[in-house]
Amino acid sequence: MSQHVDNIQPSYPLFRTDEYKENLATKRAEYEERHPQEQIDEVFQWTTTKEYQELNFNREALTVNPAKACQPLGAVLCALGFEKTMPYVHGSQGCVAYFRTYFNRHFKEPVACVSDSMTEDAAVFGGQKNMFAGLENVKALYQPDMIAVSTTCMAEVIGDDLNAFIGNAKKEGHIEQDFPTPFAHTPSFVGSHTTGWDNMFEGIARYFTLNFMEGKEAGSNGKINFVPGFETYLGNFRMIHRMMKEMSVDYSLLSDPTEVLDTPADGHFRMYAGGTTMDEVKDAPNAYDTILLQPWQLEKTKKYVQNTWKHDVPKLNIPMGLEWTDELLMKVSEITGKPIPESLEKERGRLVDMMTDSHAWLHGKKFALYGDADFVLGMVKFLLELGAEPTEILVNHANKRWKKACEAVLEASPYGKNSTVHIGKDLWHFRSLVFTNKPDFMIGNSYGKFIQRDTFYKGEEFEVPLIRIGFPIFDRHHLHRMTTLGYEGAMYILTTLVNAVLEQLDKETKGMGTTDYNYDLIR
Repeated sequence: MSQHVDNIQPSYPLFRTDEYKENLATKRAEYEERHPQEQIDEVFQWTTTKEYQELNFNREALTVNPAKACQPLGAVLCALGFEKTMPYVHGSQGCVAYFRTYFNRHFKEPVACVSDSMTEDAAVFGGQKNMFAGLENVKALYQPDMIAVSTTCMAEVIGDDLNAFIGNAKKEGHIEQDFPTPFAHTPSFVGSHTTGWDNMFEGIARYFTLNFMEGKEAGSNGKINFVPGFETYLGNFRMIHRMMKEMSVDYSLLSDPTEVLDTPADGHFRMYAGGTTMDEVKDAPNAYDTILLQPWQLEKTKKYVQNTWKHDVPKLNIPMGLEWTDELLMKVSEITGKPIPESLEKERGRLVDMMTDSHAWLHGKKFALYGDADFVLGMVKFLLELGAEPTEILVNHANKRWKKACEAVLEASPYGKNSTVHIGKDLWHFRSLVFTNKPDFMIGNSYGKFIQRDTFYKGEEFEVPLIRIGFPIFDRHHLHRMTTLGYEGAMYILTTLVNAVLEQLDKETKGMGTTDYNYDLIR
């Protein structure tokens, strides 16, 4: 082929060389059995109509690009947030390769995770032997202080019992009896990545505290707990650390993968870095209370913390935007008795100033958005605070209670009167909505790129630009280091939104002497 060691080309120019053009043309002509272009265009145009949308929304047996990932992915991320912990997936090798690749592409970091490589024989006879060898090998090779076990489809379909398997592995001496091995059943065919995170966290909390509650007393350690949920913006973890230190609040952030997913390039490989310690988890019931930063995705965790740790778990929303960040800080102040410092009041004031500065550009702009339940709800709230109008709001794995909560937020603002909330729908549904009720922008992860390109294919006037906020983001770099929570996160989101509006304005006013007037600059 046309690649050469002295001139390595990326895909963009490589696939435009004559050699690749010829290969692709041959493939299309001889193997694709392609329909005529006129027919393809006719069908494409039909899929952008209201008629097609009605058919699209009536489908039941097919999901197209579901706007979610599977449970074990979330379980792996949760495990990565604990000190010297190896995520262990009881399932096939291909599943773990998918999880690692997914995180590799988003965080641009190597991600440690192992499987016990179940194959056809394990699918027939069960995977206990794989578990025996797997746990023994992981402990010997990678020397973790904890192994957090989750499952995939194969193990769940055949009914493998993690509690029994791990117990038998210890009984037969493959690992020590007291070696920490929390686990969670995370079937991929139900729930989502956020469910998997919740299940894994509940499994870890249960392992270290369920049978060790004697002598535990809420408030005795003077701390407050924060549970982040499935969180991929590393700046959000750092923001919680910073705000609590500025308030002089003693706290535990239960699952913090910041260091292991953002290690420095200094010549030293770190398989493990940072993370919540096992001692912090053991001590967590002694905190004043536990705050869930993404409560809609942490239902099992909430029940466990309330029933076992006897914590109230304040009813709060994700701290995105102005009002819900205010509520978080005021609740922390109420629980701990610590005042909100002047530094955070100034930070809040700067956000309000930014909102005022950008209001004229964002007022009345229409945004369609999709993603995880807490993130989308927080984004809707902040858009309304900015005077923007959320139009189509889609969360695949949200429930009816979440839909009612989102609609209540919309009804409380004049900017939410033309909004529609969709649950259980996928990105092919979202594509129909973008064509039939054109917003000014989309907000979501990288997969919205194909929807933007489809809108552009119909005609430049139909194009809906994508603003990349969410998970995963594969086609941009370093956004995972940004912050979306708190006042700091609101500043980042606001900056991203208003500059997307201005970038689009630049694009639409490039005609010299025809459209390049009435703008910030003059010649």
